[in-house]
Amino acid sequence: MLTIGCHMSVAKGFEKMGLTAVKIGANTLQFFTRNPRGSKAKELDQKDIAAFRLLMNEHHFGKILAHAPYTLNPASSNGHTREFALETLRDDLIRMESLPGNYYNFHPGSHVGGGVQTGIDLISDALNQILFPNQSTIVLLETMAGKGSEIGGSFQELRRIIDGVELQEKLGICLDTCHVSDGGYDIAGRLDQVLEEFDHVIGLSRLKAVHLNDSLNPLGSHKDRHANIGKGTLGLEAFERMINHPVLRDLPFYLETPNDDDGHGEEIALLKSLYHGS
Repeated sequence: MLTIGCHMSVAKGFEKMGLTAVKIGANTLQFFTRNPRGSKAKELDQKDIAAFRLLMNEHHFGKILAHAPYTLNPASSNGHTREFALETLRDDLIRMESLPGNYYNFHPGSHVGGGVQTGIDLISDALNQILFPNQSTIVLLETMAGKGSEIGGSFQELRRIIDGVELQEKLGICLDTCHVSDGGYDIAGRLDQVLEEFDHVIGLSRLKAVHLNDSLNPLGSHKDRHANIGKGTLGLEAFERMINHPVLRDLPFYLETPNDDDGHGEEIALLKSLYHGS
């Protein structure tokens, strides 16, 4: 069965978010833990979360994916910026234990002139400070497009972050199809080779989730501009290959395409029609 969902707003509550997902044909979802451009987190409503967990079980949801705010930058040379990132990441991981056994994704950060290795060291250090042995959440580093001073635009950079972390069993990777293509990996034309390189550098056992996005820009553009499925430079045939690839087909897929709920429902139906097997 294809496990697929999209990014949804949790502002109205977890149960309503889950009901919307079911309505549009999704069996998983992604949500921001707080304002994607800010730091304030809504107080958790445990009754709402309990209802959401029942709904997830009833409709056989795959693992859901929480997304950290875009503003976090644990790789910054600014101490205040790093501390803000640490506080937010730490708080999010504690809150995620109300939805145990799921995923938490974040953009590794930008070194902003401090140098790639220094930025990598700071990200690893942040993870060493926030991860704890009994957490049930797996933290996912997202593959990035490599724009500006972004870290994570190559598999090697992600590997170096992981190498600096003590509790490596708490880490995985979320592969973003737009970012990977924009970063120079030909996921549309040479999918097998890209996955072989991922396995060689990082290890496929760490690949836990996929952000399924087309790209407005060509291979290696380092731009990060998402497009609707089949409407960008990757093309619909590439997505059919991706969702049916033996390495990827059983992973959860999350749409981050520029669509409303109805548009995402149409994309989900389209991808289900392209999925081979039950």
